[in-house]
Amino acid sequence: MDRDNNMLSKIQDKLVVSCQALPEEPLHSPFIMGRMAYAAFLGGAGGIRANSVEDIHEIKKHVDLPIIGIIKRVYDDCDVFITPTLKEIDELCAEGVDMIALDATDRIRPDGSTISELFPMIREKYKNQLFMADCSTYEEAMKAAELGFDCVGTTLSGYTEATKGKSLPDFELVEKLVKNSSVPVISEGGISTPEELKRMYELGVNAAVVGSAITRPMDITKRFMKAVRKQEG
Repeated sequence: MDRDNNMLSKIQDKLVVSCQALPEEPLHSPFIMGRMAYAAFLGGAGGIRANSVEDIHEIKKHVDLPIIGIIKRVYDDCDVFITPTLKEIDELCAEGVDMIALDATDRIRPDGSTISELFPMIREKYKNQLFMADCSTYEEAMKAAELGFDCVGTTLSGYTEATKGKSLPDFELVEKLVKNSSVPVISEGGISTPEELKRMYELGVNAAVVGSAITRPMDITKRFMKAVRKQEG
């Protein structure tokens, strides 16, 4: 893969749809995620974000779109679970994805390392692979760019101890990063309406990822049920 001719230009100003379902969710199935990705493709998506080698392998059968691959794996009580170790990087590289996203927060990883210690080793091993930094704060994103990530994402804003209670989507973080980051910015996290998505592009992001608002019917139903319960009350 030539990092100079990469997927960032392919997804620029386009929508990346996150097609994921965890084991405890009713849609958990590579087959279903494959069809979900195909539906997103038919709707005009420019890229897919997917979790697990099994799901990615199935998705590739149905769509020819750039894929941001992750592996969510929990290690003991560690808070870092999005592509947390080199093992997951190896698995995704073996399967082949256009870009790999991993937790780039300042939290301690399962092996006791920090992202500043781990990522240089990852970059050295996979020089031509594209990597996206899933961050929660401005400082983490700027550090990720310095470490050599190809783009930074706001994926984890509101989901770490340091950002708990943050209003999502995090327009403030996106705006600051677009102005100051040396690498492209991908907005992800909490985008639930077309109007919010449009605002992200107006701020200047390279691309935006939308997941739950499109591909998680259980969560979508819960949102609507809040209105029903208020009416009943």
